[in-house]
Amino acid sequence: MLHRELLKRQADGNPIRVGASAIAWMGSGFVTQMANTPGMELAVLANPNPGAARQMLIDTGVAPDDIIEADAPGPAADAVRAGKRVVTASYALLAQVDDVDIVTDATWSPAVGAEVAFQAIQHGKDVVLINIEADVTVGRMLNKLAAEAGVLYSVSSGDEPGCLMELYDFVCSMGMEVIVIGKGKNNPLNPAATPDDVAESARKADKDPVQVASYVDGTKTMFEMTCAANATGCVPMQRGMCGPEATLDTVSEIFALQEDGGITAFPGAVDFVQGKAMAGGVFVTVRVHDARIRADLQYLKVGKGHYFTFFRPYHLWFIEAPISIARAHLYRQTTLVPLDRPVADVMTVAKRDLQPGDTLDDFGGYTSYGVMDRAEAVRELNALPVGLAPGAKVIQPVAAGEVVTWDDVALDESGTVVRLRRQQDDTK
Repeated sequence: MLHRELLKRQADGNPIRVGASAIAWMGSGFVTQMANTPGMELAVLANPNPGAARQMLIDTGVAPDDIIEADAPGPAADAVRAGKRVVTASYALLAQVDDVDIVTDATWSPAVGAEVAFQAIQHGKDVVLINIEADVTVGRMLNKLAAEAGVLYSVSSGDEPGCLMELYDFVCSMGMEVIVIGKGKNNPLNPAATPDDVAESARKADKDPVQVASYVDGTKTMFEMTCAANATGCVPMQRGMCGPEATLDTVSEIFALQEDGGITAFPGAVDFVQGKAMAGGVFVTVRVHDARIRADLQYLKVGKGHYFTFFRPYHLWFIEAPISIARAHLYRQTTLVPLDRPVADVMTVAKRDLQPGDTLDDFGGYTSYGVMDRAEAVRELNALPVGLAPGAKVIQPVAAGEVVTWDDVALDESGTVVRLRRQQDDTK
């Protein structure tokens, strides 16, 4: 039992020591949850601003005198062995401290997530990413490198893909035919949304407008469902998915196969629904062939007819992540890993007219957004993976609404995420 094992580790003074990169609201939330999880300790915390990392730890009750800033393995290792916490601006340092058991990344940057994971694998550390954007961009390559190095690579539960993977495994283990996997979107879809458009709602929620805009413009949803698709083999029925309005009472009927009056073209699709009823949750719609099992599911109030939807009404993002990290370290158990071949990808689409000299900004910004499609369709378009978009320099005009291609931009070819993506695309 995981809880008992963590309690024993805490009582024995032998916590699972974690190295993490963390920024902003997501990072501080993860640091806070780690402080509340028994038997685990955030030993090394990386942030471009070590002062911000220090404050995250202080806010959880760590004494200022127990926090050491370091940028080299020796002093960092000495501090951890002495029971201190280490803050650093170096992502590489997370993997270079011997007493760190496992490494994670609690950012939404593919560049940072790729760097953290790559360094961990190179130094023989297991890695569990909370960063699905990095997994969608280069997860297949990271998983391959991890296997070659004899370490573990996984995406955590908490965000929708990890939670959905657990639900998918649950229904598949009961022998049910999966028709659609998906999530309930938290807000209406508006691909043109900018930080200015969502500023007021972001202020009320005490969130970054850029982050909120990435939810509204669909980029985050596209990342999430692509991450789940590439771990399960489920594919979108159309570019950008369908995204119908649905409730728990209607979702099974909506996602029935077309031959049975629904919208689903084939078993094994990935999609999302809109509307408040299922917002924040994940679901798997199945078709049940056995009459006895159908009758029992109806008696148990799961649904009726031939189609049933299993629904988890919440995802707890970074709050759940320590559980995946602990299971990975203690039991060598992964939560979500990509398949050997991608089935989907997220391409970059211009949010406004782009001109040579422009720089593509972060997800949820003013210049671009992400759209999911089948991997082969993205390749045929030579579309730029949206995970590589932030910081890319525009070298050819791209009209609003058009797909941004590899040829339309100049990338930093020295960056780890770009190098890994090119290796991944070249891997057969």
